[in-house]
Amino acid sequence: MIYRAAIFDMDGTLLDTLEDLADSVNEMLEHYSLPRRSLDEVRMFVGNGARKLMERVLETTEEKFVTEALAYYDGCYARHLLIKTKPYAGILSLLENLNTRKIPVGICTNKQHFAAVALAEKFFTQVETGAVIGDAKKPNPARPLEIAESFGVAPAEVAYFGDTSVDIQTALNAGFLPVGVTWGFRSEAELREAGAKIIVHRAEEILEQINFGG
Repeated sequence: MIYRAAIFDMDGTLLDTLEDLADSVNEMLEHYSLPRRSLDEVRMFVGNGARKLMERVLETTEEKFVTEALAYYDGCYARHLLIKTKPYAGILSLLENLNTRKIPVGICTNKQHFAAVALAEKFFTQVETGAVIGDAKKPNPARPLEIAESFGVAPAEVAYFGDTSVDIQTALNAGFLPVGVTWGFRSEAELREAGAKIIVHRAEEILEQINFGG
């Protein structure tokens, strides 16, 4: 099969954002005089969007408090998002290679849209801003399918890359090739159990295992 487009998750797939996420969570918790969370806790809490992150961190679904805490957290993350975050090894070369092959690249993430756009503009000049979607509500496939449509490709021609079961389910729901990456926030076992068709351990393996053609 020849794939004509690539769509990536952001956190844990393109970027190692964990420390900035954790620092923002803990700044919010300190504001409310609540106990701090460890990196490993935050690692397991992310993946379903900022509101779900707040519910998990605060251990409550009480709407008013979660909404208030989320607004405070957004301010914290806006200050932190570019401090420690960095692309994973091999990612920039991979995107440049895809650009050379004229393979359109999109980013679809559950993180806040403002953060997704700011990070993409900082790190990924290979991706047009219009092909970056945050607040995507994955595993609902609607937003990643919008990206595929904007690229003029059929779902079956898209390879989707992510590091969590949410990403794999999103790809399956959209009819994309689901590719799990093991350098991110979750385990290889989770990715395989979710239904990943391909597992990669290094960014360099992507072009070895997937046939991209314009």
